[in-house]
Amino acid sequence: MLFFAQPDATAPTLLDLLDARLHAEPDAACVVMRHRDGERTISTRQFVTRANAYAGALHSAGIRRGDLVALILTHGEDVLFAFWGALLLGAVPSIFPFLTEKLDRESYFDSARRLIEAEAVRVVITYDALESELRARLHGVPTLRAILNRDALQPAPAADLPAPNINADDTAFLQHSSGSTGLQKGVMLSHRAVLNQISAYSDAIRLKREDVIASWLPLYHDMGLIAAFILPIVQGIKLVLMSPFHWVRDPKILLYAITDHRATLCWLPNFAYNFMASRIRPADLHRVDLSSVRALINCSEPVYDESHRAFTARFSPHGFNPRALATCYAMAENTFAVTQGGIDVPLTVDHVRRSTLINQRIAHPADPAGDDVQAFVCNGRPIRNCDVQIVGEDGTTAQAERRVGEIRVRSDCLMTGYYARPDLSAEVLRDGWYMTGDMGYLADGQLYITGRKKDLIIVGGKNIYPQDIEYLLNEIDGLHAGRVTAFGVMNAELGTEDIAIVAEVRDGIDAGDGKQTTPIIRAIRGRIAAHTDVTARYVHLVGAKWLIKTSSGKIARAANRDKFRRDVLGDK
Repeated sequence: MLFFAQPDATAPTLLDLLDARLHAEPDAACVVMRHRDGERTISTRQFVTRANAYAGALHSAGIRRGDLVALILTHGEDVLFAFWGALLLGAVPSIFPFLTEKLDRESYFDSARRLIEAEAVRVVITYDALESELRARLHGVPTLRAILNRDALQPAPAADLPAPNINADDTAFLQHSSGSTGLQKGVMLSHRAVLNQISAYSDAIRLKREDVIASWLPLYHDMGLIAAFILPIVQGIKLVLMSPFHWVRDPKILLYAITDHRATLCWLPNFAYNFMASRIRPADLHRVDLSSVRALINCSEPVYDESHRAFTARFSPHGFNPRALATCYAMAENTFAVTQGGIDVPLTVDHVRRSTLINQRIAHPADPAGDDVQAFVCNGRPIRNCDVQIVGEDGTTAQAERRVGEIRVRSDCLMTGYYARPDLSAEVLRDGWYMTGDMGYLADGQLYITGRKKDLIIVGGKNIYPQDIEYLLNEIDGLHAGRVTAFGVMNAELGTEDIAIVAEVRDGIDAGDGKQTTPIIRAIRGRIAAHTDVTARYVHLVGAKWLIKTSSGKIARAANRDKFRRDVLGDK
């Protein structure tokens, strides 16, 4: 039986719903873990038993109700059980990103220590490859009681564990908003907020008992944590999980998981649509059948109609129905979803006049076949008990329909605040509203996202969204797709901003070899000039690992701007 919040009912906790699932279907498939050499099905009873073992181990380590537990674990069974084990004890789990080859090692450990100190973490659970270095790096953190290796945990019998005695308004767990130097802000979410989100979002996506969710998403990001982990566990929906690193190396595994388990729901960032459309070989599609998918939900990045069309063109012959294309506007601060589109009706693509959008911040409808046009894919309508408003520069004045402004959100699933950061909480939580920092507009009740307020580049009074330029450059020969960033650099002489581009070249190209890079730079400048009415003053090509990424793997625009100004322009 699916959970939908009742206004007059006693508010449950996540543990109440897990217990209800255990009693209702102890032997049903809870999670299917897909590996390179096969898969393993974990029943609800097995899931709870393993989670209880982690709860016992944490209790033996001195962890009590309300203590913060950092999980620095690879994507696999242990992070699932450790997360719920902490919950069963009444502790507060938080899944940290784990170190990968794409992250700078020194920055990773530095940011991890700063966050662990700031949040007074009591216990870190990790694995062999990181244990010794974490012990050295975290030495002297005053609140840290233990660093536990998952392979050396000594579980206590579940019967010996005290009842956690938690209530709906207690903090259930922390999500972290990704930042340019690692983890920065711990988003506190109560049991009540999380279950309000799950109830409203289940309704928005028309969740059914027979649905199956397939996912490779990392669990330290809100899309993976909520939509592809907590929601299916709480609602009793079969979940098929695979490693994000396995998927990046072999993207067809998601399609095989959908085919084998007749998955109906899947969430993806926009880049994944292009990635699968271009990287999966025709020979690998012979057994793919995507006809079971009723919603493929684009979330977490700006949504591009071209990406949807590329995916549809490639996979419609293999059963994919274009009506399954869906979108979601989401953020950790609202637990997850704010809006949902494409479930009951097809997605709307809004074509607007680019010049009016840039110069007047008005999304004036335009002929799709015209030259002065830009397309935005709708992100749908607000989910139940969630209000969305577009406001002006003062942060309070509501804007008329189709006028671009900052998006603010009010709901019953908002965060309590940022953990141990009342200063940051006060900046964004105003009179019950959360100021998202995103820019967008409303049209016919649907939300359209135009960009980030802090990333907006203003060139001679024209408002330029950097992600639009970045998207233009992804297909340029010689560049590594997805590793391009655009930002503004103030020109004091002209009193306006110049556009700067930093782009990573593909393997085999020397970023310092003018003969190799001159054609690439020329192509970048030409593409920008041909598709916008601005030009780039700076185009800087770099090699691998120059670009700074956030903990969730996105290009950190602000940090790269600072690095460019410091290392390239010589600013202090």
